[in-house]
Amino acid sequence: MNGLKRLAERAWSGFLTYALKFGVVGFAGFIIDIGLFNLLFLGAFGTGHFYSTAIGAKLISTTVAIVFNWVGNRYWTFRENRRKNVGLELVEYGLVSIGGLIIAEGCIWFTHHVLGLTSVLATNIAANGVGLVLGTAFRFVLYRYWVYGKQRSDGLHNLAALAAEREREGALVGS
Repeated sequence: MNGLKRLAERAWSGFLTYALKFGVVGFAGFIIDIGLFNLLFLGAFGTGHFYSTAIGAKLISTTVAIVFNWVGNRYWTFRENRRKNVGLELVEYGLVSIGGLIIAEGCIWFTHHVLGLTSVLATNIAANGVGLVLGTAFRFVLYRYWVYGKQRSDGLHNLAALAAEREREGALVGS
Protein backbone atom coordinates (compact mmCIF):
# COMPACT_ATOMS: atom_id res chain seq x y z
CA MET A 1 0.00 0.00 0.00
CA ASN A 2 2.90 2.37 0.78
CA GLY A 3 4.37 1.76 -2.68
CA LEU A 4 1.03 2.59 -4.29
CA LYS A 5 0.79 5.81 -2.26
CA ARG A 6 4.33 6.85 -3.28
CA LEU A 7 3.54 6.07 -6.92
CA ALA A 8 0.39 8.21 -6.75
CA GLU A 9 2.31 11.06 -5.09
CA ARG A 10 5.04 10.92 -7.76
CA ALA A 11 2.47 10.89 -10.56
CA TRP A 12 0.59 13.83 -9.03
CA SER A 13 3.72 15.88 -8.40
CA GLY A 14 4.92 15.26 -11.97
CA PHE A 15 1.54 16.29 -13.36
CA LEU A 16 1.41 19.33 -11.09
CA THR A 17 4.89 20.43 -12.17
CA TYR A 18 3.90 20.23 -15.84
CA ALA A 19 0.60 21.99 -15.17
CA LEU A 20 2.29 24.86 -13.30
CA LYS A 21 4.97 25.38 -15.94
CA PHE A 22 2.34 25.14 -18.68
CA GLY A 23 0.33 27.72 -16.75
CA VAL A 24 3.23 30.18 -16.51
CA VAL A 25 4.04 29.89 -20.23
CA GLY A 26 0.35 30.02 -21.04
CA PHE A 27 -0.21 33.11 -18.90
CA ALA A 28 2.55 34.96 -20.76
CA GLY A 29 0.99 33.80 -24.04
CA PHE A 30 -2.41 34.94 -22.74
CA ILE A 31 -1.07 38.44 -22.11
CA ILE A 32 0.31 38.52 -25.66
CA ASP A 33 -2.92 37.09 -27.09
CA ILE A 34 -5.38 39.34 -25.26
CA GLY A 35 -3.21 42.44 -25.66
CA LEU A 36 -2.65 42.00 -29.38
CA PHE A 37 -6.30 40.95 -29.90
CA ASN A 38 -7.59 44.14 -28.32
CA LEU A 39 -5.04 46.35 -30.10
CA LEU A 40 -6.14 44.90 -33.44
CA PHE A 41 -9.87 44.72 -32.67
CA LEU A 42 -10.03 48.27 -31.30
CA GLY A 43 -8.25 49.64 -34.38
CA ALA A 44 -4.81 50.55 -33.03
CA PHE A 45 -3.33 49.54 -36.41
CA GLY A 46 -6.20 50.89 -38.49
CA THR A 47 -9.77 49.87 -39.18
CA GLY A 48 -11.60 48.39 -42.11
CA HIS A 49 -9.14 45.52 -42.51
CA PHE A 50 -9.55 41.81 -41.84
CA TYR A 51 -7.22 42.04 -38.85
CA SER A 52 -9.49 44.64 -37.20
CA THR A 53 -12.48 42.25 -37.19
CA ALA A 54 -13.03 39.98 -34.18
CA ILE A 55 -12.22 36.83 -36.18
CA GLY A 56 -9.16 38.37 -37.88
CA ALA A 57 -7.81 39.90 -34.67
CA LYS A 58 -8.19 36.57 -32.83
CA LEU A 59 -6.53 34.66 -35.68
CA ILE A 60 -3.48 36.93 -35.64
CA SER A 61 -3.18 37.30 -31.86
CA THR A 62 -3.51 33.58 -31.28
CA THR A 63 -0.95 32.77 -33.97
CA VAL A 64 1.61 35.07 -32.35
CA ALA A 65 0.85 33.57 -28.92
CA ILE A 66 1.16 30.02 -30.32
CA VAL A 67 4.69 30.67 -31.57
CA PHE A 68 5.67 32.22 -28.23
CA ASN A 69 4.12 29.31 -26.30
CA TRP A 70 5.80 26.68 -28.49
CA VAL A 71 9.21 28.11 -27.66
CA GLY A 72 8.36 28.31 -23.94
CA ASN A 73 6.88 24.82 -23.77
CA ARG A 74 9.63 23.25 -25.88
CA TYR A 75 12.51 24.70 -23.90
CA TRP A 76 11.00 24.86 -20.40
CA THR A 77 7.74 23.03 -19.69
CA PHE A 78 8.38 19.84 -21.65
CA ARG A 79 12.15 20.17 -22.15
CA GLU A 80 12.87 16.57 -21.09
CA ASN A 81 10.42 15.30 -23.69
CA ARG A 82 11.06 17.67 -26.57
CA ARG A 83 11.55 15.96 -29.87
CA LYS A 84 14.68 15.45 -31.90
CA ASN A 85 12.58 15.97 -35.03
CA VAL A 86 11.81 19.67 -34.43
CA GLY A 87 9.83 19.98 -37.67
CA LEU A 88 7.44 17.16 -36.78
CA GLU A 89 7.09 18.50 -33.25
CA LEU A 90 6.24 21.96 -34.58
CA VAL A 91 3.68 20.55 -37.02
CA GLU A 92 2.00 18.51 -34.27
CA TYR A 93 2.14 21.47 -31.86
CA GLY A 94 0.63 23.65 -34.57
CA LEU A 95 -2.18 21.19 -35.25
CA VAL A 96 -3.11 21.04 -31.57
CA SER A 97 -2.87 24.83 -31.34
CA ILE A 98 -5.13 25.20 -34.37
CA GLY A 99 -7.63 22.97 -32.57
CA GLY A 100 -7.54 25.37 -29.62
CA LEU A 101 -7.90 28.32 -31.98
CA ILE A 102 -10.94 26.72 -33.62
CA ILE A 103 -12.50 26.36 -30.18
CA ALA A 104 -11.93 30.09 -29.44
CA GLU A 105 -13.14 31.16 -32.88
CA GLY A 106 -16.21 28.96 -32.44
CA CYS A 107 -16.99 30.74 -29.17
CA ILE A 108 -16.76 34.13 -30.93
CA TRP A 109 -18.94 32.92 -33.81
CA PHE A 110 -21.54 31.51 -31.41
CA THR A 111 -21.60 34.74 -29.37
CA HIS A 112 -21.91 36.98 -32.44
CA HIS A 113 -24.16 34.91 -34.71
CA VAL A 114 -26.28 32.82 -32.36
CA LEU A 115 -26.54 34.99 -29.26
CA GLY A 116 -26.36 38.25 -31.21
CA LEU A 117 -23.89 39.79 -28.73
CA THR A 118 -21.22 41.84 -30.48
CA SER A 119 -19.97 44.30 -27.87
CA VAL A 120 -16.29 44.47 -26.97
CA LEU A 121 -17.10 42.92 -23.57
CA ALA A 122 -19.13 40.04 -25.04
CA THR A 123 -16.45 39.37 -27.66
CA ASN A 124 -13.70 39.35 -25.01
CA ILE A 125 -15.67 37.00 -22.76
CA ALA A 126 -16.25 34.65 -25.70
CA ALA A 127 -12.69 34.79 -27.04
CA ASN A 128 -10.56 35.30 -23.96
CA GLY A 129 -12.80 33.76 -21.32
CA VAL A 130 -14.80 30.76 -22.46
CA GLY A 131 -12.80 30.06 -25.62
CA LEU A 132 -9.47 30.35 -23.84
CA VAL A 133 -10.46 28.05 -20.97
CA LEU A 134 -11.84 25.35 -23.28
CA GLY A 135 -8.93 25.70 -25.72
CA THR A 136 -6.33 25.57 -22.92
CA ALA A 137 -7.72 22.35 -21.48
CA PHE A 138 -7.76 20.80 -24.97
CA ARG A 139 -4.17 21.91 -25.69
CA PHE A 140 -2.70 20.85 -22.35
CA VAL A 141 -3.99 17.29 -22.65
CA LEU A 142 -2.82 16.86 -26.25
CA TYR A 143 0.57 18.55 -25.74
CA ARG A 144 1.29 16.53 -22.61
CA TYR A 145 0.19 13.15 -23.88
CA TRP A 146 0.69 13.37 -27.66
CA VAL A 147 3.16 16.03 -28.81
CA TYR A 148 5.49 15.68 -25.78
CA GLY A 149 4.34 12.26 -24.59
CA LYS A 150 7.01 10.09 -23.01
CA GLN A 151 6.02 7.29 -25.38
CA ARG A 152 7.41 9.21 -28.38
CA SER A 153 10.43 7.31 -29.67
CA ASP A 154 12.17 10.46 -30.92
CA GLY A 155 11.72 12.32 -27.62
CA LEU A 156 15.03 13.43 -26.09
CA HIS A 157 14.10 11.62 -22.85
CA ASN A 158 13.80 8.31 -24.71
CA LEU A 159 16.91 8.94 -26.81
CA ALA A 160 18.95 9.61 -23.64
CA ALA A 161 17.60 6.42 -22.04
CA LEU A 162 18.42 4.43 -25.19
CA ALA A 163 21.98 5.83 -25.26
CA ALA A 164 22.46 4.92 -21.58
CA GLU A 165 21.17 1.41 -22.24
CA ARG A 166 23.55 0.97 -25.19
CA GLU A 167 26.42 2.22 -23.04
CA ARG A 168 25.59 -0.35 -20.34
CA GLU A 169 25.38 -3.09 -22.97
CA GLY A 170 28.74 -2.00 -24.37
CA ALA A 171 30.28 -2.14 -20.89
CA LEU A 172 28.92 -5.67 -20.38
CA VAL A 173 30.26 -6.87 -23.73
CA GLY A 174 33.66 -5.31 -23.03
CA SER A 175 34.02 -7.03 -19.65
